Amino acid sequence: MRALWTAASGMKAQQLNMDNVSNNLANVNTTGYKKQRIEFKDLLYENIKKSNLVEGEGSPSNLQIGHGVMTSATSRIFENGNLERTENPTDLALDGKGFFAIQNPKGQNLYTRDGSFKLSVDEDTKKLVTTEGYTVLSVDDDEIIVENGQKDFTVDPSGKVTVKNSDGEFEELGQIKVVQFLNPAGLEATGKNYYKATGASGEEIVLDEEDAETNIAQGFLETSNVQVVDEMIKMITAQRAYEMNSKSIQTADDMMQMANNLRR
Repeated sequence: MRALWTAASGMKAQQLNMDNVSNNLANVNTTGYKKQRIEFKDLLYENIKKSNLVEGEGSPSNLQIGHGVMTSATSRIFENGNLERTENPTDLALDGKGFFAIQNPKGQNLYTRDGSFKLSVDEDTKKLVTTEGYTVLSVDDDEIIVENGQKDFTVDPSGKVTVKNSDGEFEELGQIKVVQFLNPAGLEATGKNYYKATGASGEEIVLDEEDAETNIAQGFLETSNVQVVDEMIKMITAQRAYEMNSKSIQTADDMMQMANNLRR
């Protein structure tokens, strides 16, 4: 009986769906986290009887039985989260599309929406880094360095970084690099709020200073875009679908038992 394996495929798919919902809920307070949605596809069909148009004896429709469901992909929803005020000058949030560009100690470029940056002391200077100590890049792929004696670290909406020197004059340290991708869904999440470019995402496209669609908000962090109510509804739906598939297995087993009893 096909129903046993068909229903089992539904239960496996709903297990993955539940894993995805759980991951979204677990990251509801993760800075800059973007929720994921799981996608399903039906499996192969068995043609028991094909349609034909022979006059007087044909059948206008097929007799096909499907063999269940499979999970095909997870797609990440990159809509903005809310901006939460922190009043920390090195906390930056992107209001609009794009990602901050980061470089890890191996020289690999990574991307993130998490702007909870820090100033790491390096001898007589300080460098703008992520929580892991990875370098925050400028549009020239350089480091953002704050010299000893410079204060009032300020970032304007375009990403331009300025400080006040010991003479009370403002100095420009560079502009924080913000990039976009032709296909953000093709980015590979590497954990710790980082993404890596892939062939599917395309190469980074640096947003210029005059891009009015994206601004940097200093003293703010972007919250996760997970909506708890939506995930609760998905969780209940997944539970019901899993339950119904298990009922299908139980019903198929009962039917097989009834068929066996007919021989007695």
